[in-house]
Amino acid sequence: MVNKNIIDTTLEQAREWGHALYLTDGLVLTDQIARAPISREPKRMNFIMMALCHKGQATYNIDTREQSVMPGDLLFISERHIIDNYMASSDFECLCIMLSTQFYHGFVQNVKNVSSLLLFSMNNPVVHLTPQEIQTYENYFQTIRTKMGDENHHYRTELVQALLLAMFYDMSNVIYRIEQGSAKKQSRSDVIFARFIALLQENFRKERRVSWYAKQLDITAKYLSEVVKHASLRTPNEWIDSYVVLEIRVLLKNSPKSIKEITEELNFPNQSFLGKYFKEHVGVSPSEYRKG
Repeated sequence: MVNKNIIDTTLEQAREWGHALYLTDGLVLTDQIARAPISREPKRMNFIMMALCHKGQATYNIDTREQSVMPGDLLFISERHIIDNYMASSDFECLCIMLSTQFYHGFVQNVKNVSSLLLFSMNNPVVHLTPQEIQTYENYFQTIRTKMGDENHHYRTELVQALLLAMFYDMSNVIYRIEQGSAKKQSRSDVIFARFIALLQENFRKERRVSWYAKQLDITAKYLSEVVKHASLRTPNEWIDSYVVLEIRVLLKNSPKSIKEITEELNFPNQSFLGKYFKEHVGVSPSEYRKG
């Protein structure tokens, strides 16, 4: 067996795929992905990708699991996952939306919006849409593309983000439909991971210790770390940090609360500690982020 080098793929590189249309701050659209110079070598995705197959077919491995995409299939790949052995038919066409996690976090309204679609995609990287769902996706894609191309629109970015948020709600309804009709039995690891995320959603504002979550689940912190890492390619600490940082972002952008109030709400010892924590993860101070 020949070991292959894993190549990191960035959104900046994806801007060159298939005559793509893009916003400089983290969004790329293309309907000509078949023209992209994508090799069969393994690539680590450093962005989120959602695509609806319109014509032809493709196969690929995601984290070594083989996937097939046919017309009417929606594929969803979150960041950090590894794509390998990509092959597509000559007539392969899909409506592809790629966005950075930074851009994604810029329009979500709460932490549950972040986790629902990303968690579902881990176990369901390809799903088949109904005719109505296909039409809904196509309508959003065309509208978003039109608005992205309107460079004279003063609120172009904000408008595109609002459309994407509405689209993600509609795609979350697809999750609801599939989960309601699913009889798939979850493994113990899947159950633990799902329970960890549910606990995290309820408690991250007050509790950021991995050991605390492990105790609630009646397992060791080491075992929890192993399960979460295997299921999501992230450590429990990374999940905790992502929830906390996103909540700070949301509160800074969408609430009138002072930084002092946010510090108290998220159980930080003081404003200085919160500021250092936020800057470490986002790159700017909370006040700078609030100013835009």
